Amino acid sequence: MDTSKGQSKLESFKESFINILIGYFTALISQLIIFPWFDIEISLAENLLIGLYFTLISLVRGYLIRRYFNKKLTKENLIKEKNYK
Repeated sequence: MDTSKGQSKLESFKESFINILIGYFTALISQLIIFPWFDIEISLAENLLIGLYFTLISLVRGYLIRRYFNKKLTKENLIKEKNYK
C-alpha cells in the first residue's frame, strides 16, 4: 500500500468492525461472569442489548480515531515527500 495515501475509509471501517466484534463477545462473556458477582441479575437479552449499545459507540469511536490518525499520517508523509524533492 502506498503510505502517502494511507488507509482507505473502507479499510478503516473493516478494521474497526472486526476489532469491535471481538470486543463485543469478550465483553458479553465478561458481563455474564462478572455481573452476578455484583448482584446484577439481568436476562441474556438485556445483556445482548447493553453490549450492542456499547459496541455501536465503540465502533464509531474506533473509526473516528483511526481516520484522525490516518489523516495525520498521510499529511506527515506528504510533507516528508515534499521536503525530499
